[in-house]
Amino acid sequence: MHLKSKFLIVVASFYACIGCAQSTDNMYQSYVAHKTIETITIDGKTDEESWAKSNWSNAFIDIEGVKKPTYETQVKMLWDETYFYILANIREPHVWGDIIQHDAVMFHNNDFEVFVDPDGDTHNYYELEINALNTAWDLFITKPYRELNSAVLNDWHITGLKSAVNVNGTLNDASDIDKGWTLEIAIPWTVFKTSYLQDVIPNDEFWRVNFSRVNWEHSITNGKYSRKKDDSGKYLPEYNWVWSPQGVINMHEPEKWGYVYFSSEEVGNSIEFTIPKDEKIKWELYKLYRAQKKHYSVNKKWITSIEVLSTSPIMVDGETLNPTIENHSFGWTITVKSPFSNKLLVIREDGKFKKK
Repeated sequence: MHLKSKFLIVVASFYACIGCAQSTDNMYQSYVAHKTIETITIDGKTDEESWAKSNWSNAFIDIEGVKKPTYETQVKMLWDETYFYILANIREPHVWGDIIQHDAVMFHNNDFEVFVDPDGDTHNYYELEINALNTAWDLFITKPYRELNSAVLNDWHITGLKSAVNVNGTLNDASDIDKGWTLEIAIPWTVFKTSYLQDVIPNDEFWRVNFSRVNWEHSITNGKYSRKKDDSGKYLPEYNWVWSPQGVINMHEPEKWGYVYFSSEEVGNSIEFTIPKDEKIKWELYKLYRAQKKHYSVNKKWITSIEVLSTSPIMVDGETLNPTIENHSFGWTITVKSPFSNKLLVIREDGKFKKK
């Protein structure tokens, strides 16, 4: 979702949405991606034993985490020393698309979207959108759109990307009913490198990842599909169905993405992954960050006291946190020492997170 209208639709507080739908602790999805046991052929099919042995994710939910989608979507993930593999099963009675230009605005078709933040700092993350014609749009985003001077590198490309679509039905044929389409993707680890010798393969590590499916109501005119319009000629709003709910209609809040743990164990072995307790502290820091942003938008000044910013004790798994806030000429930082790892967790005024 790049500069989408939906980004501006909901600006309500994170707390209000989560309070009416689910708690913070259970909004984050997680998945264990195992190593493959063979070469994966990217053809949109699921012939390999590795795919057969891997688990489907939980079914997608709407982006706010409230409503069940009309059509089901699930993903599987694998990895090897060269690629991050993603398989999406997208149920859809009308498989269609008309965008064939690379880097066009892909979400004007029904599409599938991948978001990856390797280091979890919410800055410098990656986005890939693909439609049923296997047309791709790849993007590099320096910081979320909520921040000033956020640069979007539309000319960045996933060099070596492999993707394929397999339609269970007939593409762009309005005379029948389809079952859906599968999308198979291989993203080279090399595209995530920031320096020549950097090793970015996440062996027994987790990355922050999310997936989104955009789905439009459609019209059929002279046998051709198009996005449906209302009586005034405006397009009806799209549906946004995601793996890990965002709580708001905005995919560009990377701190709310899911957790993918890349296990060194080959697929078929059972591995449990538990979201680290320091990540729960991070969730609390982003609540403080959003409270600061909200206060500034109203009062045009920052809060300088933690006691004013958070009027009640902050607890994580029975431990009381003691964050401090430091104001300076260009913003602020909030720091807290983890009672679990003894590391310092820091968030600054532009939302960038650091652990040291």
